[in-house]
Amino acid sequence: MTLELDALLDPNQHRLLIEAELQPVQGARFQPTGFPDLGAAVFDAPDGRRLLVESAQSMANRLEAIAWDGAAQDLVRELQGLSYVRVERDDGSYLTSSITEAHRLNSPYILEGKDKSFLEALKEETKGMEEGNIDRRQLASIVFSYDANSLIHGLFLAKKELAGGRLRIERALSAFIEAIDAQVAASGGVKNDHVNPSGDTKKGFGNVPFQRDEYTARKIVAYFSLDLAEIRAFGLPPEATQLLVALGLYKITGFLERPMRLRTACDLELASVPMIRRPEGYTLPSFASVQSAIPSLIEACAPLFKGDRGVTRVKYQSAKG
Repeated sequence: MTLELDALLDPNQHRLLIEAELQPVQGARFQPTGFPDLGAAVFDAPDGRRLLVESAQSMANRLEAIAWDGAAQDLVRELQGLSYVRVERDDGSYLTSSITEAHRLNSPYILEGKDKSFLEALKEETKGMEEGNIDRRQLASIVFSYDANSLIHGLFLAKKELAGGRLRIERALSAFIEAIDAQVAASGGVKNDHVNPSGDTKKGFGNVPFQRDEYTARKIVAYFSLDLAEIRAFGLPPEATQLLVALGLYKITGFLERPMRLRTACDLELASVPMIRRPEGYTLPSFASVQSAIPSLIEACAPLFKGDRGVTRVKYQSAKG
């Protein structure tokens, strides 16, 4: 199946901007993300009090997870052949990967184990970048060959052995969720101990009352931004540029069309058709159409990927082991 990408590949278009209104699956309350020593992130905006429901960092994790089959410990079927680094134990069993690691290719399980083969390969391929400006096109080509997803979600190779720790690629796909005109829905409860209500609560016994803050809002909106200009600026071959744009669409539509249970008390769904802010007149494809089209785009990029059918394997054994 062919995916229409011309509107997004137009050099005059710099961003794909999407706003998708969400709503709780049941009732009106929802539980936002919380931060240590801060709690919920509430702030004032011109249209009223807003609440951060899901941060850009957390959304990046959720969008990355769409590509991964946790049961099979591998890429989902339609993304098979896409480049990534797979970390295995000495017996060949799966440990982790650049898709699931928080820092992607900069994971310590990829760069800090006794197996230095991948680190040495990166050092060799980036050895001309120790001084002067970083050749971003060359860097993008190297990263694409090992882990295409790192060009979508960003990368910082912080090791000094790699061009002095200066190799950075900004996130091309950003997303967050905010609630507009948010209000606290305070409640609470008691953890009951029917055996010994007056027991030592420090040890988990006894009745323990607690407070709980959830929220309601006039509107909940998920915002997505795919930086088309950055993707084109990577200077990759046309088929690679097309694949990266399609990957962005795959993650956005996959998130919006699947169950959005972000937390126990934060179960959301689409409330209306997503609104495209830019490019004007663009229609967001369905997840099914992107899902059908992406295997052929991956196949076209196969010669650009390293490893065995896109998979670069690294053995991990602790340097202390």
